[in-house]
Amino acid sequence: MSKRYTITAALPYTNGPIHIGHLAGVYVPADIFARYQRLKNNEVAFICGSDEHGVAISIKAKKEHTTPQAIIDKYHAIIKQSFADFGISFDNYSRTSLPIHHQTASDFFRKLYEQGDFIEEISEQLYDEEAHQFLADRFVIGTCPKCGNPEAYGDQCERCGSSLNATDLIDPKSSITGSKPTLKATKHWFLPLNRYQEFLEKWILEGHKNDWKPNVYGQVKSWLDDELKPRAVTRDLDWGIPVPVDGAEGKVLYVWFDAPIGYISSTKEWAEREAKDWRPFWQDKDTELVHFIGKDNIVFHCIIFPAMLKAEGSYILPTNVPANEFLNLEGNKLSTSKNWAVWLHEYLQDFPNQQDVLRYALTANAPETKDNDFTWKDFQARNNNELVAIFGNFINRVAVLTQKYYEGEVPAAGALNATDSETLQQLSELTQKIEQSLERYRFREAQQELMNIARLGNKYLADEEPWKLIKTDAERVKTVMYVALQVATALAITSEPFLPFTSEKLKNILQLGTTAWEQVKQNPTALLPTGHKIGMATLLFEKIEDAAIAKQLERLEKTKQANQQEAQAAAEVTVAPQKELISYDDFAKMDIRIGTILSAEKMPKADKLLILKVDTGIDQRTIVSGIAQSFNPEEIIGKRVTVLANLAPRKLRGVESQGMILMVENAEGKYRFIAPDGEEIANGAEVK
Repeated sequence: MSKRYTITAALPYTNGPIHIGHLAGVYVPADIFARYQRLKNNEVAFICGSDEHGVAISIKAKKEHTTPQAIIDKYHAIIKQSFADFGISFDNYSRTSLPIHHQTASDFFRKLYEQGDFIEEISEQLYDEEAHQFLADRFVIGTCPKCGNPEAYGDQCERCGSSLNATDLIDPKSSITGSKPTLKATKHWFLPLNRYQEFLEKWILEGHKNDWKPNVYGQVKSWLDDELKPRAVTRDLDWGIPVPVDGAEGKVLYVWFDAPIGYISSTKEWAEREAKDWRPFWQDKDTELVHFIGKDNIVFHCIIFPAMLKAEGSYILPTNVPANEFLNLEGNKLSTSKNWAVWLHEYLQDFPNQQDVLRYALTANAPETKDNDFTWKDFQARNNNELVAIFGNFINRVAVLTQKYYEGEVPAAGALNATDSETLQQLSELTQKIEQSLERYRFREAQQELMNIARLGNKYLADEEPWKLIKTDAERVKTVMYVALQVATALAITSEPFLPFTSEKLKNILQLGTTAWEQVKQNPTALLPTGHKIGMATLLFEKIEDAAIAKQLERLEKTKQANQQEAQAAAEVTVAPQKELISYDDFAKMDIRIGTILSAEKMPKADKLLILKVDTGIDQRTIVSGIAQSFNPEEIIGKRVTVLANLAPRKLRGVESQGMILMVENAEGKYRFIAPDGEEIANGAEVK
């Protein structure tokens, strides 16, 4: 009897492309599982989409001097195309900026709100006085109170995996301006997770102790042992889904309330396109809901989202959440900001038509129970010594010999001897082992068993030596080749979840139609019948040469050197020597005032100049400042500045400048304002 599966893969942030850490941790294992369940003739909805809200998008937009919409459009296109080219078989890849998601998330929030499931509180949150905004999540960095990591974010510490609130951080700093934030009162809605403590303990600690992975169960248990507390579901931001209740102007849904609902809205989008009913995939108790995520998302998928679903009342809960640990690259932690990564879209350019090699290498080194390491040398060895020398070699031998001896036609087998029967029995047992490993989410182990089928075929041919036997016992060779062709057919079917492009090539060689997974497991003696005609042999894999690997290592070495130089430059800021002494009378001649920038525009035909209108407290004046390469005009309107007010007027490109903005230059050669600390200092205040 077939089953129904809703399989979700973590929604990637659209603030950058996909790298191998994302693939190894989430998308390759999720795709293996989805393809396997389809082979079992189960009903599958494999769901994902771009996570296009949250602070990460806003930060990226600020860095690239553009809008959040431009950022999500750019990276959504890159990510979606990369997944498609790599063969990730999503049934639907959506995006959370779509109206169907905004409506679904808003309806979800509104239902919980109307049921009285939220707590409304006014609390003090971190606020950047200089940027004039609250600091949620990744807009603030500080020291983790649990592990001491000095680079923890306001929503999570990536070193210890703890979920945090911005106010938990020790010595917090704004990631926008670098300034120390203040506390300011604001109203938010909270999901009282403590109400679900008993339910979650019973559901997880009692119900899933033996079937959830130890790393997942252990992290969830530690959260429950510390006792759950209310969690904010709204944020003070201008990018996201507006909170759909009165009195919530200027607030949006917290991205980790909004994002997992994206699985539901993506399912709705898919079901509408396929003329299906989406509800059985989320509301039928017989449906298996499985979330594939990285370890940094465990708390959201195992505690917060289940609490949301339980509160809403009509949804099923996840059967399993097989989260992986992190993948490192050449011994160092993957880092998007430091460009220490292998980007999927670049890999597909450098290694065209070799998607399966990367899938194989990532699965072989999958960080299933602990952090693991990807190296280019290992990638090369996996391809040359395993895929080419074992898998590819066996298939090539079988196809070539079948064409040579029988013009591509499957010969009739004679009586099977003990070796033949044992080989076919092992083929059945290995297929069962693959299945058992996949059902327990042990993908690395399952792939090893797949390669053992190829090893079985190679050993069988090596022991029987049909190329020699053909001279003395042609009838026996027919049986040997018949058995070898059954092994090859089993490989074509069982490799599909792991190596889909290779499986397709092999099915073309064997001219294979639809063959059920169950037949391979239960009766592999007649997968390819006598008289069936196969095609010509083609190479499944190509050897990867040293030069290709050297190119990748050279690229990483350049990245490492660039990072070291940047770090060294930041650590060795040259301090200018003190200038010659002046008298107090010289200093007293300067009239230095605090002001606010009212407007800013670029000077025509001048790359470095901005024309500013500044309120100095004593007047509003025009100042021309050479800061255009450090700031965009729109981002400095409203900024507090320090002005040398009595500098003699001077015309610059025909515009009279009536003063000077005092600046400081950072290690990257960018200008930063010298601004007063605190709003109580009014425009016109003198600097003494």
